[in-house]
Amino acid sequence: MKDRRKKRSRINILALALIGAGLIFIGAAAWAHLPALPAGESEFISAIPVEVSYPAPELTLADLQGNPVSLADYHGQVVLVNNWATWCPPCKEEMPALQAYYDAHRNQGFTIIAIEAGQPVAEVADFVQDYGLTFPVWTDERLLATAAFRNPGLPSSYLIDSNGNVRLAWAGAISLEMLEQRVSPLLEE
Repeated sequence: MKDRRKKRSRINILALALIGAGLIFIGAAAWAHLPALPAGESEFISAIPVEVSYPAPELTLADLQGNPVSLADYHGQVVLVNNWATWCPPCKEEMPALQAYYDAHRNQGFTIIAIEAGQPVAEVADFVQDYGLTFPVWTDERLLATAAFRNPGLPSSYLIDSNGNVRLAWAGAISLEMLEQRVSPLLEE
């Protein structure tokens, strides 16, 4: 009886080892057959926006100098509100794309308002300097912006048209290509 249990135990261990090796082999084969990205393209996968239509929330926070700032101050412009955090890897990954898009379109009545969720002003200011950000950055230690847009996920972005209506909403990081594809047509309206 004892010998049968030992033999059955060895068979079970051998079967599990074979199944495990098979799964590893299948995973490696699947990975090897994934399509390669075209030359020059990054592995950054952009979130795709959802078309929405609702009035932008009333939101007043502070800039990095402690001055009060409000979304209402930007009425008449197209504004991309980006909720982010200094500790968030996808937020960090999208910052160069946001800066490049801002540089290319800020003279078209467009701005980005980056609202940092929860970190101290000094830490946010260091991040802004390290990344060379030139668009407005607001601080939000009480997380009012994520509550106002009803999305605690980071990063999240909202495109507000010149009439003060939210037109597009993203949950996740945005690429420069996605901004050109989805925001640029609204700048021409």
